[in-house]
Amino acid sequence: MKPDLHNQIGSAVALLRAGGTVAFPTETVYGLGADVSNFSAVQRIFEIKKRPADHPLIVHFADTSRLHYWARDVPEQAWQLAEHFWPGPLTLILPRSHHVPENVTGGQDTVGLRVPDHPVALALLTALGTEGALAAPSANRFGHISPTTAAHVQEELGQTVDMILDGGACEIGLESTIVGFSGQTAVILRPGGISLAAVAEVLGDKVVLPEKENRTVRVPGALASHYAPVTPLELCPTESLWRRALELESAGLRVVVMEWSARKPDHPENTDILHFPMPRKPAAYGSLLYATLRRFDHEGLDRLLVEAPPDQPVWAAIADRLQRASCVPGFKAQADDHDSSRMDGNMTHEAV
Repeated sequence: MKPDLHNQIGSAVALLRAGGTVAFPTETVYGLGADVSNFSAVQRIFEIKKRPADHPLIVHFADTSRLHYWARDVPEQAWQLAEHFWPGPLTLILPRSHHVPENVTGGQDTVGLRVPDHPVALALLTALGTEGALAAPSANRFGHISPTTAAHVQEELGQTVDMILDGGACEIGLESTIVGFSGQTAVILRPGGISLAAVAEVLGDKVVLPEKENRTVRVPGALASHYAPVTPLELCPTESLWRRALELESAGLRVVVMEWSARKPDHPENTDILHFPMPRKPAAYGSLLYATLRRFDHEGLDRLLVEAPPDQPVWAAIADRLQRASCVPGFKAQADDHDSSRMDGNMTHEAV
């Protein structure tokens, strides 16, 4: 870590202990952190994000061994996942211990816990001490595109945040995988940086997704417009992508086509249709997605036309984010009215 960043960590810790807020990088997206034990500081997060007060925050801490400090009745499966994936893009939903204040969990009895895998985040959390932790959702306005650089945070939140630690661009670029537990069964509450298959392999047991038609589990980003750019985003199947682009152009709209399949359009170039090739590999695509959406949000376009990702498990997190950002009803996820995750009626969380 650079010496100047090391000094900034010290300043950030002082700010946090004084009740301030600090935006910091993780491997997924940038988080907006406050001292988990400071009631007024935690409340400021809700105010800055314009976030509903009943949407609890994730607790970020530095060491897997401290899991039992923040949670109680931790099942063996949770320990297995934590020891394998932490630090990493995994959030565990567990019964909260008495060390987690009620305003962090919205008065509920569960808490989302995570050890992020980023040197700046870990340095910050370590400097807070063994009993220190940050309550931290993503560092953006509620429902907007998550930030993956310090510049994104500055652009959106500006002076409302006391300090922004710049740790470069986030490697993964999509939020963490959220795992809860129903009895002895692990449940993927939101796809993210760790696949369902990877979770199942570590546990040596099946992992399930909540049934859509009988869902008692709500996941972060459940708003139909969540992760949404200001410019309307439309998902389109590969076979009709350019036909749709021409339809929009003929209606007088300026369009960008974001495609991963790299097919050459069978029509002359059109200055009102921009073309942006996205990576063919899901990891690279996910890392670039939010920054690309933000970029084109500033281009004065009328529509972001995005090629639908492949229907494959490795693309699940990307498909989830694009579905929720899409303005086309046929591609929107069946969402509830809240950005939360809830299991058995008593969980709600947002994570980075």
